[in-house]
Amino acid sequence: MKLILAQEVEGLGAPGEIVEVKDGYGRNYLVPRGLAIGWTRGAEKQIQSIKRARDARAIQGKEHASEVKNQLEQLGVTLNVKAGETGRLFGSVTPADIAAAIKAAGGPLVEKRAITIGSPIKTTGKHQVSVQLHSDVAATVRLEVQAV
Repeated sequence: MKLILAQEVEGLGAPGEIVEVKDGYGRNYLVPRGLAIGWTRGAEKQIQSIKRARDARAIQGKEHASEVKNQLEQLGVTLNVKAGETGRLFGSVTPADIAAAIKAAGGPLVEKRAITIGSPIKTTGKHQVSVQLHSDVAATVRLEVQAV
């Protein structure tokens, strides 16, 4: 059975790769869990365009990652959230929220998977989060969480 991987599967491949697996494994495990989709020419073309778009916005090399790190560390990111009178949030801040706040603050586009939050952010105030830009380069972003 020929499939296109939608997510990384250990021992099989990375997203966008076309793999040949046994019918039962594909039909009973990969497809129902959303790890793969059936292969067609149209799906293959769609995956190719997604790969091109991902490569265009991906960070190329260590030098580029260092430039992005400097941009992020100089950026002041403010995130407005709903909070109670004591400054406790209704929920917590997610990496997707932080990525959107970075973009809104005029920063570069950052993948939410690259953002690491040390401990859950559940209060207003100043916090620091880490963004892994390259295997050797990580940036620390200052985040101010404000109540709305």
